[in-house]
Amino acid sequence: MAENVTNELILEHLQALHVDAGRAREERREIRDELRAVMAHVAALVQSDLNRDSQQASIYARLDRIERRLELSYEE
Repeated sequence: MAENVTNELILEHLQALHVDAGRAREERREIRDELRAVMAHVAALVQSDLNRDSQQASIYARLDRIERRLELSYEE
């Protein structure tokens, strides 16, 4: 009789551990998905920053050409 109670208790604890492991796996999946979303947003921000830098460089190049045409720049 004592063996059955012990085996039943062990089985009950193993089942609880199994449920907890399943929850942990699901939480890990959710965290991984959220991390991927954050990484995608960061990548989009970096791309946006690069695009803005490119536009700014283009504007500076145009401004330099305008200054040269109007002879406003002092070239050495």
